[in-house]
Amino acid sequence: MKQFLSFVKKEFYHIWRDRRTMFILLGMPIIQIIIFGFALTNEVKDSKFAVLDQAKDASSASLVQQLNASNYFDLQTNLRSYSDIESAFRKGHIKLAVVIPANFASDLEHFNKAQVQLVADATDPNVASTLTNYATAVIMDYQDRLLQDRKLPYTIETQTRMLYNPQLKGAYNFVPGVMAMVLLLVCTMMTAITIVKEKELGTMEVMLVSPLQPLKIVLAKAVPYLLLSMVNIASILLLSVFVLDVPINGSLPLLVGESILFTLVSLSLGLLISAGSGSQQTAMFISLVGMFLPTVMFSGFMFPIENMPKPLQVISNVVPAKWFFIIVRSVMIKGVGLASVWKETLVLVGMLLFFLTMAIKNFKIRLA
Repeated sequence: MKQFLSFVKKEFYHIWRDRRTMFILLGMPIIQIIIFGFALTNEVKDSKFAVLDQAKDASSASLVQQLNASNYFDLQTNLRSYSDIESAFRKGHIKLAVVIPANFASDLEHFNKAQVQLVADATDPNVASTLTNYATAVIMDYQDRLLQDRKLPYTIETQTRMLYNPQLKGAYNFVPGVMAMVLLLVCTMMTAITIVKEKELGTMEVMLVSPLQPLKIVLAKAVPYLLLSMVNIASILLLSVFVLDVPINGSLPLLVGESILFTLVSLSLGLLISAGSGSQQTAMFISLVGMFLPTVMFSGFMFPIENMPKPLQVISNVVPAKWFFIIVRSVMIKGVGLASVWKETLVLVGMLLFFLTMAIKNFKIRLA
């Protein structure tokens, strides 16, 4: 045990002496969670729009004012003719155009209904769909204010309730995904270069002639990064709650325990990459390129897995971040317990045992 602790202490000394490593381990997760937490969002705010008001009456002016007063739109210009719409889109000045017909007020007064045309830039289909939905919601709210207490025949009212995220904040979805991405990339990348670094520095011979078994050598490499990762977990959760306003509705000990389990999976994966790589550049390339794209594409927080073809859905099952994303979203946002995420937990435990076993088997006790 004393020999094992000596190897752990040696690894800590290597980490503390390398300021770049310390910055990557402790600084990068904080920077990434802040940047991604604010930058990665499916909300669209302050989108510039133009109005072609052919009615020019009090009703149309009130509707335009209500659109401009919302947080989603910012009135850019008033158009003079229908031909100016395409010109404004081509110049990139607007993302949405609202066309109000000349008979807008009279149709509202006599027929209790009127038409409003929404023209959106569909070069980005998601943004176009979101903006039209926002505008439609504002227009429907304007209609409800006009109706007030008057009841029309055959009126159907729809009530919508959003569970877990009533304000539809994008951070509720992206924080669990970014948390999985940060822990996986940082832990995997840093441990991926540990064994390779010993080979390049020529200190591997000293480790191989020591009486310590390969299993204990591998574990001694992972222990310091595990302890530092626990600091990262604490900082990420604190930033999520106090900076990004994402609540922890479930059990905090369960969330921390699942995060530590995922960290162990990431560390064991990094050790496996390190044991099979011949240089630090190769290990870093595999850990960055080989893990970043699958994490972003197949974890489910950027692109819905259900919409992917069946072969890609099967491939997503081997990405550890997918299972951790499900766990964090369920525990942190939905507030469920272990009874609801035990299957995902077992998958991570199985991955941990597999990666750790393969890392020990691939650990070469001979340099030649």
